[in-house]
Amino acid sequence: MSYELIAILMFSTMMVLLITGQRVYGAIGFVAVIFSLLLWGTGGSEMAFSASIKLMKWYPLLTLPMFIFMGYMLSESGIADDLYKMFHVMMGPVNGGLAIGTILLMVIISAMNGLSVAGMAIGASIALPELLRRGYNKVMVTGVIQAGSSLGILVPPSVVLVLYGMIARQPVGQLWLAGALPGLLMAALFILYIAVRCWITPEYGPALEREAREKLTAKDRLRFAVAGIIPLLIFAAMMGLFVTGKTSLVESSAVGALGAMLAALVRGRLTFKVLHETTQKTLGISCMFMWIILAALAFGAVFDGLGAVKAIEAFFVDRLELSPWEILILMQLSYLIMGMFLDDTAMLVIVAPLYIPLVRALGFDLVWYGVLYTITCQIAYMTPPFGYNLFLMRAMAPPQVSLMDIYRSVIPFVGVMILALIIVTAFPQIALWLPHLVYSR
Repeated sequence: MSYELIAILMFSTMMVLLITGQRVYGAIGFVAVIFSLLLWGTGGSEMAFSASIKLMKWYPLLTLPMFIFMGYMLSESGIADDLYKMFHVMMGPVNGGLAIGTILLMVIISAMNGLSVAGMAIGASIALPELLRRGYNKVMVTGVIQAGSSLGILVPPSVVLVLYGMIARQPVGQLWLAGALPGLLMAALFILYIAVRCWITPEYGPALEREAREKLTAKDRLRFAVAGIIPLLIFAAMMGLFVTGKTSLVESSAVGALGAMLAALVRGRLTFKVLHETTQKTLGISCMFMWIILAALAFGAVFDGLGAVKAIEAFFVDRLELSPWEILILMQLSYLIMGMFLDDTAMLVIVAPLYIPLVRALGFDLVWYGVLYTITCQIAYMTPPFGYNLFLMRAMAPPQVSLMDIYRSVIPFVGVMILALIIVTAFPQIALWLPHLVYSR
């Protein structure tokens, strides 16, 4: 049997297992181990063991539980609620101001957690009821929360970029810095869309009533500002120490986790229940990602051993005679199609053994490509029929928000994301300028 046919058989077996509802890491790891045994005999069993040792020795992986812990601590202790109240006071007098404040809230939540689900939970439980109560259009605000929460996988400290960094063997610090400006660009485009939409149709986002604004005393405003600025100070201290070279990436993540605990303690919210919930969720998410990385490393080792990447590169470049940019566009289109049916980790693990070596062979920067992949994942999160965020929103939204409302709400924001993807693709320095600036020192 040719290596190309073996590679096709590996993918088809894995897809059949995924369709039957098996867990992603179980399906991929199973295929990797079975095919390594069939190809290389008992020595092939060492591939999975080698992958686990490589995972345990990867020092930057320690950042993963630290940042997840920090985000959940700020969320479970109610400090994120204070942050939304601050934006509520600041942005309320503007048409669409509360929706714009929600996007800003999501940016900061993303910078504290690195997961889409955390922003979705906070937005759906805190922001959505308030926006609906203030008379905001339910379709627009549903899209606002879904789009804003998707920033969690792009803005540092992104957990998805940690996963990409492990599989692509790229520095996590550079990947995080590369995601910062594209993430802010996308947030700015979201805000621009909301501002223009509510300027054209003011009833979509009415300003906070004058009576409500007058009820807020100077003392209330100061209290909200102080409460809301705590997470900003934690993030500034954490990233400032890292960017200036005072601490390593892992040490910065420890600073963030400790800062979140101290903030909860000072606010009188560090209870045993909060600590237990935070630790339990951190453990669950961290273990899930570790199993996925382990399976991906084992699968990639078998695929590299087959030499299938060389065959695929020859097929695109020699037989089809496509240019590197044409191949890159086809790869991104395939991500968009897969995103309708798979989540981000499944997409990365399935195609990483193919795409990452191919991107390197075509001469593209793998750090920049990691940002493109992540933006494409954001689009996939919101693409029907099986977009991850669509079902999260359906589970968390109040009864008056129907599934059709949720599907309609994402259309303009997916358009904005595609625009951001085109901009970052056309101008790679948007992603690469900051890591080059910091690491050149």
